[in-house]
Amino acid sequence: MPVGEICVRDVVIAGPETTAREAAQLMAKHHVGNLVVVREEVGGRVTPVGIVTDRDIVRNVVAEELDPAAFVLSDLVYRDLVTVREDQGVFECMQQMRINGIRRMPVVDADGGLVGIVSLDDLVQLLAEEMSELGKLIVREQAREAAFSR
Repeated sequence: MPVGEICVRDVVIAGPETTAREAAQLMAKHHVGNLVVVREEVGGRVTPVGIVTDRDIVRNVVAEELDPAAFVLSDLVYRDLVTVREDQGVFECMQQMRINGIRRMPVVDADGGLVGIVSLDDLVQLLAEEMSELGKLIVREQAREAAFSR
């Protein structure tokens, strides 16, 4: 299954010059724990350049007693952003997340434009649903076998 089929397409975004305070307010407003930091391109297309989490803000700004109104997201984003193309498979996405030790990845189109985000939570939910279906299959198969044995 392609990642594009399960990713969340309603992504909360912010620019690199967004302050940590503004980022925290955006996260609170939209009830999310992360923002995808983007660069806007000609024609309104956006390209992800990083991810900032609520934890990043707490650890790197609040805990260090820095001014969240003066600290901007470009100071918080990791330089080597890992993304997944929307046509890549879920298993390949999980492998990339494991190899890179990350819990969420922006999903991009073939040209690198942002189309969504996929998180560990999304993948666990998908796998739980699939495991549930397999469990139902086992129960149904056992019932069918019992019916034919009579």
